[in-house]
Amino acid sequence: MRDEASSPVVTDDARSRGSDLRVAVVGFGARSPIAAHVERARDGARVAAVADTSPRGLERARAAHPGAAAFASVDDLITAGAADAAIVLTPDDTHEEIAVALLRAGVAVYLEKPLAITVEGADRVLATAAETRTPLYVGHNFRHSAVVRTMRAVIDRGEIGEVKAVWVRHFVGNGADYYFKDWHADRSRTNSLLLQKASHDIDVVHYLASGYTRRVVGMGELMLYGAISDRRERAGESMPDWFSFDNWPPASHTGLNPVVDVEDVSMMLMTLDNGVLASYQQCHFTPDYWRNYTVIGTEGRLENVGDTAGGVVKVWNRRHEWQVDGDAEYPIEGVASGHADADLLTMTEFLDHVVDGTPTVVSPIAAREAVAAGALAAASLRDGSRPRAIPDPPAHVLAHFSAPASPPVPDSTARSTR
Repeated sequence: MRDEASSPVVTDDARSRGSDLRVAVVGFGARSPIAAHVERARDGARVAAVADTSPRGLERARAAHPGAAAFASVDDLITAGAADAAIVLTPDDTHEEIAVALLRAGVAVYLEKPLAITVEGADRVLATAAETRTPLYVGHNFRHSAVVRTMRAVIDRGEIGEVKAVWVRHFVGNGADYYFKDWHADRSRTNSLLLQKASHDIDVVHYLASGYTRRVVGMGELMLYGAISDRRERAGESMPDWFSFDNWPPASHTGLNPVVDVEDVSMMLMTLDNGVLASYQQCHFTPDYWRNYTVIGTEGRLENVGDTAGGVVKVWNRRHEWQVDGDAEYPIEGVASGHADADLLTMTEFLDHVVDGTPTVVSPIAAREAVAAGALAAASLRDGSRPRAIPDPPAHVLAHFSAPASPPVPDSTARSTR
C-alpha cells in the first residue's frame, strides 16, 4: 500500500509562526464547529479570519469568532494576507478551486473530505500542492475515531491474521436531513453519495486492508426520496436549522432540495492492489444511524457492534458454531455520539504538520484514492454496473508526498497540547 505520509517542505518562516499561527475558516456551515478545536489543538494557533459568500454564513461566523476578520470571498482573504493556514469547509464542488487558490498563495490547507468530486480534480489539487510545496491536509477524521483505532489495533496485533476481506454496511438513518435537503442531493455538486458520504469508509477500508482499490463495480438507485414532491430552496440555512428526529417515517419528509438526483441506496465492490476484496453498502432511509465493519483474516474475523462509546469490537479467532459473544471483545471509547474527539485529533495533526512537518496518519494520496474509488464506483453504477479500473496518481505527485519531511526546528513557544 502506498499510504505515503503527507510530507511538505516546512520553511523556517512557517516554524516561526507556530507561536502565532493565523487560521482562517472558509465556509461557515454545518461543519464549522470543527474550528472551535484550533486553539486547543495547538498553543499559539487562533482563528484570525473567516470567509463565507453568504450574509447568513458571515453572521454565524462573526458570532462564533467575534475577534476574527471577516471576508466575503476567498480572493479577499488571500489579498488581505490574513491567514497562514485555512480550514476549507465549503460544498464539495468548490473544494478544487478554493484549495488550488489557497495553495498557490502559500496558505496551508485543511480541506474537508472529499478532496474533490472527480479524479481529475483531486489530481489537480495534489499537483498544485506538489508544485507549490505548500502543506495540504485532507480531513478524513474517521481514521482518528475510537472504533477505527480499535479495529486497526486488533489487526496490527495479528489477532485475525492477514486481512483478506472487508465488508461494510452503512445505515444512514439521518440521510434525508443530512443529504437530501440541500446541495448534497444534486449530483452536479457532489457527484455521488458513494463519494461524499462513503469517502470516509472507503478510506478506512484502505487503511484496515493496507491497500488501495484498483477495480470497482457500483450499483444503486434513487428509491425513496425522488418520489417526494415537496421541495424548496433553503438560502441561508444549514442542516441544524431543519434537523429533527421527529422527521419520520422517511416518506414524510418535506422541504427537499429542488434537485434530487443522487442515489439513496448504493453499493460497491472493490478489488484492492494487494488482492483484498471489499464491499460497501449504504442506505439513507434506515431508522438507525451507524456503520458496521466486518474484517476477515486468515486466522479470524472482527466486527464492530456500535461505532461510538458503548459499542464493542468483537473478535472471533477460535473455531466453533455461531455465538453472540466474541472470543475477545474490546469496548469502544470516546464520544457517545458524533466525532468531536476525532475532530480534535485531526486538527492537532494538521497544525502539528504545518508547523513541525509531523507525518500524518492519512495522506493526500490516500484521500485521492478514496475519491477515485467513490467517483468511479458512481460511474459504474450509472453505466449498467460495468467495472472501472482506477488509474494511478501521477508519478511526480507520488514522489512529492512520499518524500521525507524536513526535520523540525525546536521551538519552545510552539507546543502541542495533546
